[in-house]
Amino acid sequence: MIDARRVCVALACCLFSMSVLAQDRLVLQVLKGQLQQRANGVLALMGYSQTPDVTSGALSVTDRSTGDPSFDNTSLGGGFTISDSVPIYLEGTIGYARYDPKFVGSDGTETRELPTRWNSAIATAGVGWDFHLTDDLVLRPIAMGSYGRVKSDLSLGSLYITNHTSADLDFLAHGHLDAAGAGGSLMLDYEHYVEAYEVDVELRYTNIYLHSVNTPYKAVQGDSRNENASLWARYRAPTGWHALSRPVRYVLEFAHTSYFGADAQVLNFNHLTSLGAGLELDTSKYHPLWITRARAVVRYVFGQNVQGVSLGLAVTFD
Repeated sequence: MIDARRVCVALACCLFSMSVLAQDRLVLQVLKGQLQQRANGVLALMGYSQTPDVTSGALSVTDRSTGDPSFDNTSLGGGFTISDSVPIYLEGTIGYARYDPKFVGSDGTETRELPTRWNSAIATAGVGWDFHLTDDLVLRPIAMGSYGRVKSDLSLGSLYITNHTSADLDFLAHGHLDAAGAGGSLMLDYEHYVEAYEVDVELRYTNIYLHSVNTPYKAVQGDSRNENASLWARYRAPTGWHALSRPVRYVLEFAHTSYFGADAQVLNFNHLTSLGAGLELDTSKYHPLWITRARAVVRYVFGQNVQGVSLGLAVTFD
């Protein structure tokens, strides 16, 4: 004789298991969808560290009022032409960023925000050639290549997924994503130096395609295109003061960068403008470590929905 109570219990357990499985699949599908979106976003964020740019060299974006994820970027870069007789231009940039995307997981009755931290590092090298249009104006095409890595640390969020769902998202807990890219820049570089003042102006267009490589996680295979145009100008002139047996110069800077394409709105703005002022020391008499000049510039950076202040330090090598 069939025990109806056992049948009911078995049926209830079966339905409960199917319900949990369905919820797990739903959670997994939602989180994977968020992962794919964030993967494309974090590759787009790497674009802020691919070229020497004073507007994004030290960038921190946070909006606590809307719950937006925070983003912190620091980069170091520069370039030089070997000599007038060998007009090969070499450029390099390294950058580190921390991105804290937020994910929402649910077991069907409870919804929780998952704290995450993604740390990324990227290095970009460029090789170009100087075509002198005039004595002061150079046209410079640059071929560029990048390689970077994103590492994820979910910490407490991974325990929530493990305990409340059967979703196996290894990438969130301890995964990494490698990215490689190639592209180039075209630059107009104007340099006019006389004893009374010095003027530098650079107009640059950059287009680099970045995509994920060597990752076993299908949910985080992403790509992005870093496309931007920038204008940078600097004016230097003597202050009348002297230090280290050389004139001290004051420095005025202006920079503007516009971002294009689908990835331009990843940080909710598509342009940044920087106004800077500072001082420059001429160390050429003492030549420490082949450094001829040292600069400190305070910059006010602003754009759509963002504004801030930064301090930039730079040196010029002989």
